Amino acid sequence: MMMWGYGYGWSMLWMVFWNLLWLVLLGILIWGIIRWLGGHMFRWAGHDLGSTPRSALDTLQERYARGEIDEATFERMRERLMASEERFPRSS
Repeated sequence: MMMWGYGYGWSMLWMVFWNLLWLVLLGILIWGIIRWLGGHMFRWAGHDLGSTPRSALDTLQERYARGEIDEATFERMRERLMASEERFPRSS
């Protein structure tokens, strides 16, 4: 006696369901790991995802405070920034 459709039906439906469930769970896990690592990488690079953007003057002051640039360079760059701010004011 031949059994047409043997192995198909509810058991096949459950197999498809469980495979899809595992794929969705795996996708959520991968998404979570990437999101978690991505957030940490931004904080390690000196950026905080929730902070407001810093101005160029803030960055310049930090560089001067760390000793990356000398006083003459700081003053020259600050004056240049102030002049560009007067010409191109930021919209609030």
